[in-house]
Amino acid sequence: MSSVTHHLFRLFRGSPEAATAPSAAERGQRLRRRSSGLAEFTRAIDEEEGLRILDLGPTSPTNIAYLTGLGHKVHNEDVLQGSQDPALVVQAEDGRPTRDADRFLAENLVFGPSTTFDAILCWDTPDYLHEALVKPMVNRIHRILKPKGILLAFFHTRDAGPDAPYYRYHIASEDTLELQPGPRFRLQRVFNNRHIENLFRDFSSIKFFLARDNVREVLVVR
Repeated sequence: MSSVTHHLFRLFRGSPEAATAPSAAERGQRLRRRSSGLAEFTRAIDEEEGLRILDLGPTSPTNIAYLTGLGHKVHNEDVLQGSQDPALVVQAEDGRPTRDADRFLAENLVFGPSTTFDAILCWDTPDYLHEALVKPMVNRIHRILKPKGILLAFFHTRDAGPDAPYYRYHIASEDTLELQPGPRFRLQRVFNNRHIENLFRDFSSIKFFLARDNVREVLVVR
């Protein structure tokens, strides 16, 4: 890992990763936003039926209904919630608390040797995931995503700030998302374009989409 990337990984260190969940009223308030990345992702998976899609966010009946309505199979795994297991906390060589990446991967994103996915909805998981787990997670994704498979991910810009709210993403249409406030996970870091490219350097291509709400949308091809 480069020193610059390491510095960015530690940008928001010291902030708690999660606190209490928001009130019921807050959870019920959904925001709508257009997504160019989702539009291209949808076009790609709409070309054929029977694809296997992995959603890395909290379980969303809306997403399941939308994707199965297109004729696809959906698997859901809330990676960020899985990373909150206290048993993953270990001590690094410098004495600071970190996370056990090997144990994390032994308990998350575990599939049969022949199970692969055509598309993955990563959302903004890397921004909220502990730094010790980000690259291992991406490496595992590379292994389980089929060649030419696609991945959609969101990354916050520096203007978002460490208090940027964590949202659950629900697919409202082929190019529109509904954002529902979720647990109060804290933004752990900010990636710039170069660091995002480095994170996915083993993939064949990466495309950036401009957004107006302090978020970069990225479509990656395996």
